[in-house]
Amino acid sequence: MERRTSLRFDKIFTVYLTTSDGMTRGIGRNISASGLFVETREPLPLGGQCRVTFSSDEGNEMTALCEVRYQVALNYAAAEGQKNTSSRGVGLRIIAYETKDDHPLLLVDRERILH
Repeated sequence: MERRTSLRFDKIFTVYLTTSDGMTRGIGRNISASGLFVETREPLPLGGQCRVTFSSDEGNEMTALCEVRYQVALNYAAAEGQKNTSSRGVGLRIIAYETKDDHPLLLVDRERILH
């Protein structure tokens, strides 16, 4: 049963993750109005916050404040004679968007669903 209630933008793109430990690059996928999945080299702590910056080829940028909701580690079996590969990533919930340096965050308005 599909739990998702919003549309997904199924495209692969580079994002920049900023945490208290510094900045790193990731591969964003499966973005929606409420969150996205990012492939990362290192895991981010569950419940932690990070800033995700999206940039276009034209130089435009947009940054979202996100919360780490889950972590994923995947191992792939390779074809015979090749090395197995692995990947890891995090599911992020978008909390707010940065509008300008001198303005506060634009909070994302959404209902919380309690289970």
